Amino acid sequence: MDVGAFVAAHLPPAPARVLEVGCGRGDLARSLAGAGHAIVAIDPDAPRGDIFRAVSLEDFEHPERFDAVVAIRSLHHIHDLSGAVAKVARLLGPGGRVLVYEHAWERFDERTARWYLEQRGGRADTPGAVERCLDEWSAQHRSLHTAAAMRAALDSHFAAREFAWTAYLSDELGPGVAREQEQRLIEAGAIAATGFFYVGARPS
Repeated sequence: MDVGAFVAAHLPPAPARVLEVGCGRGDLARSLAGAGHAIVAIDPDAPRGDIFRAVSLEDFEHPERFDAVVAIRSLHHIHDLSGAVAKVARLLGPGGRVLVYEHAWERFDERTARWYLEQRGGRADTPGAVERCLDEWSAQHRSLHTAAAMRAALDSHFAAREFAWTAYLSDELGPGVAREQEQRLIEAGAIAATGFFYVGARPS
């Protein structure tokens, strides 16, 4: 399942009041608006447009509660993770849903590094190549929140409705690598899943 399909499958029926946290270029937000949802999309670097707000989650305020909050690859680098998740819970109405797609970077292991190197055009059989890849990966990502930390923060405010490990690296590698290919390798046990989907509900 790709990210768009995941979000569409778990949002309340349109027209739902939806907040997207960390909207980036705004592609998902525009798609949700086109599907009839009342979307507000926030990001410090949000594009211009009626549905967008150039603001961080920490500074965002809204007079009404939302039916759903969508956070796609945005929680792992928020400094105050606990405060951010608590803010999301406050922005949701009773029974509101949080939909998360995130990075489980700490699951990147040797077999996954070999595949990752090959997709980038590298030679995994070159002596020391896999070890260097693992070291570089750790150096680039160790300041980010782990999947376990994000799951714990979410579970402290929401009742989990769905959790699933999923593909992630294909999003970083770009259009030359199909998400379906990565997912098949995960399901075959050839590489590790470095992403997850989470759906939680705010207690009524």
